[in-house]
Amino acid sequence: MLRILIASSFLLAFGAPMLAQDRSRSIESETGRIAVESFAEGLEHPWGAAYLPDGALLVTERPGRLRLVSTDGAVSDPIDGVPNVLASGQGGLLDVALDLDFANNRTVYLSYSEERRGGAATSVGRGRLDENGRALSNFEVIFRQEPAVSSRHHFGSRLVFAPDGKLFVTLGERGKAGQAQDANNHLGTVVRINPDGSVPDDNPFVGKDGADEIWSYGHRNVQSAAIHPETGVLWTAEMGPRGGDELNIPQAGKNYGWPVVSWGRHYSGERIPDPSTRPEFAASVHSWTPVISPSGMTFYTGDMFADWRGDLLIGGLSAKGIVRVRIDGEQVAGEEVLALGRRIRDVVQAPDGAVMALTDERAGRILRLSPAASQ
Repeated sequence: MLRILIASSFLLAFGAPMLAQDRSRSIESETGRIAVESFAEGLEHPWGAAYLPDGALLVTERPGRLRLVSTDGAVSDPIDGVPNVLASGQGGLLDVALDLDFANNRTVYLSYSEERRGGAATSVGRGRLDENGRALSNFEVIFRQEPAVSSRHHFGSRLVFAPDGKLFVTLGERGKAGQAQDANNHLGTVVRINPDGSVPDDNPFVGKDGADEIWSYGHRNVQSAAIHPETGVLWTAEMGPRGGDELNIPQAGKNYGWPVVSWGRHYSGERIPDPSTRPEFAASVHSWTPVISPSGMTFYTGDMFADWRGDLLIGGLSAKGIVRVRIDGEQVAGEEVLALGRRIRDVVQAPDGAVMALTDERAGRILRLSPAASQ
């Protein structure tokens, strides 16, 4: 069993809401003490974040607002031009990503839950952010998950650009578990599209029995995704039921088994066959029981935490912190929980190498992690 280090004293200190005069603390980690500061405040359930070239941070709020957070932590008024979202249950305005050529075209991509005939589903659109960061213009929908269903759960959804310019979109099975085994719909899938929403010719189901956009399927609810900085390959983490959160490297055309197999159990307590009993399904890299409830992740590439270089930093909702996973090739070599005492919805690396964590709270914050000064 891999060792998980939890800074219990910090959990006790953080058990109550952070007071206005108490915005800086430190926690222990395997690599030394870490300073934790409240960088920005007043965000309602922040969900996703992306850095602009000038160091400002675009942040989504699940109720349907997009904000700009300046380099000194000031939070802007809501940005105009954001699409209407269904802010209900786990749905709302979800992830944000920048076009790979943002410096020239200023194109921003958003994923969100959209109300449609038959219920709701995850959609992806794009628009141009003006030079002042106050409005999106010419917003257009480029992808819609099909079908829309009545559930208000498991929307996914992370947006990740691969080095070749293709856009990966992670999608939950919307609480309709059995449909995750049907490659003719988008429920419980990772899809791969071109930046304009068209289908790449080399997608695994193009011209075959399946939805053309699908990259992999048989997933439950994928809310974490990142591109490996050296290999350019997509990694994801998805939420299991009662146990069985998974770390995966989704491969083209592969079926990851949900709900036929899982390392967890149904919420009723009913057992689910272990993945090892069905070798025809693609295997996960790693699993967590008890769950960490992964949401948002990044590979650390900075200099501020030199010992973390190449590690995965995963937001943990039930773990109430950041799960740092040491990677050796395509294997997990170890892990620890950086205990923050709050549900962490997303993790991003700042330009200076600091780690920024979005707290999933009505009075949400962006926490900044940096090495603590020597005493």
